[in-house]
Amino acid sequence: MRIYYTMLLVIAIFAGTNSSRAERPNVILIVCDDLNTDLQSYGGHPQVKTPNLQRLMESSISFQNAHCTIPICAPSRSSFLTGIYPHKSANFAFEKWYENEILNNTHTIFSHFKENGYHVLGTGKLMHHNNSREWSEFKNDSDYGPYALDGKEKVPHPQVPEPLRSEFGWVDGSFGPLVNIENVNHGDHKNYSWGTGNWQSNRALNFDEDGNRIDPTADELNGQWAVKRLTELAADDSGKPFMMSVGFLRPHIPLIVDQRFFDMYPFDTLELPDILRGDAEDTYLIESRGGNDRGRKIYNSLLACYPTREEALKRWVQAYLACVTSVDELIGNIMAVIDNSALKENTIIVVTSDHGWGNGPKDYVYINALWEESTRVPLIIRAPGVGSEGTTANHPVSLIDLFPTLIDLCDLPKDTRRTEKGLTMDGYSLKPFLQDPTTKQWPGPQAALTAIHKWNDHNPANQSYALRSENWRYIRYHTGAEELYDSINDPHEWKNLASDKKYQVVVKSFRSRLDARLS
Repeated sequence: MRIYYTMLLVIAIFAGTNSSRAERPNVILIVCDDLNTDLQSYGGHPQVKTPNLQRLMESSISFQNAHCTIPICAPSRSSFLTGIYPHKSANFAFEKWYENEILNNTHTIFSHFKENGYHVLGTGKLMHHNNSREWSEFKNDSDYGPYALDGKEKVPHPQVPEPLRSEFGWVDGSFGPLVNIENVNHGDHKNYSWGTGNWQSNRALNFDEDGNRIDPTADELNGQWAVKRLTELAADDSGKPFMMSVGFLRPHIPLIVDQRFFDMYPFDTLELPDILRGDAEDTYLIESRGGNDRGRKIYNSLLACYPTREEALKRWVQAYLACVTSVDELIGNIMAVIDNSALKENTIIVVTSDHGWGNGPKDYVYINALWEESTRVPLIIRAPGVGSEGTTANHPVSLIDLFPTLIDLCDLPKDTRRTEKGLTMDGYSLKPFLQDPTTKQWPGPQAALTAIHKWNDHNPANQSYALRSENWRYIRYHTGAEELYDSINDPHEWKNLASDKKYQVVVKSFRSRLDARLS
């Protein structure tokens, strides 16, 4: 009889454990590359088509004033996926994050969830430099294609004119529809084909005799893998929670997706972003870089390709929006699995980007600036049972807050150090906003902090920084030059008020606030 009751006790203990695990939510983190706020319901481009993200927002909280910690891919990902600001780790550029002593000794979101009982899956571009130790299983590494091949090497899309194609090559200087280019006369007597991959591996993208593509793109492969694994996980009754992360490349350059996505944005009726001529004249980014700035160079090279500025920017914006809609479709496929299975009731979904992207304002086409187009990102969080659905939060927040938010929602340990050489998280849980998007009871800062790197200088004191509060954007470059924008009355940041005597009290206040944040 004692054995019988002992067995019942053991069964009860295990049943309780499985029940506890079942109650712990699953997490799906989707990270798009270079996705700005050109989304429906984000006040972006008025013609953008993102119906799947729109449906997700109807059951989520969308943070309308979310910003990255640094607007360039490698350090941004190293920052928000470890919860450590760049000025704390001195990780500002493209060096491997796991060779940085602080970051290497601090858990990523992935390894922390893995350490605490989650099955952690990933695919695509997540960390800029992936490390297999972070995941329980990992599918595909980063793939920057599609790109054209001219029989010898990677080249821009055949339709890209000079000088952009020669000056910026197959990544930064390439955009256009993914159509069959073999045996087509492009006027240069070259035999083009399509490939995809990264700097280590490549594969062909073939078309059949009717011009239909046979091979999937990298984003499609990652989306298909996510759908397959989610279908399997939905049928898994083991009770172990999972965290799945999917990194989509689009709308990262090269801006190449199927023709059908370009067709959704007819050139003749396409609208340009609101751009003020001469808007760059009272800014100091280019000056702070000694005139050597990639975003301005791409802008000038693009404009030199076409008869008019309007045509040049419309060609680019058309390709960018086509890429945005293509990734929206892939996210929709993932959402269909979740919403039509038991996963819907117990799975947190996060969609965001590593940073924004500029499509022409301030004569700039690129990332790595401290203006709104570069720092602001979509941040959509669906946490079943936590708060109201289909609402927006307008308080300024940072991607640095994502890690502590997921820890809070999943009730994991808050100490994310691997060893004593690591650091604790810098951000604050956004759960109060999920419960009440208008709350004033949040312990986090009143302004989002963003940095940009001074090339070949890793001293945090020598970098440039911005603070984005609810009402203002303040920028201080490493040269000492400043910019101040009234975010309420001047949302396009057209007028720099930093030198206006009427705003010196505001400027001085932000100087002090920035110094305090960096100390």
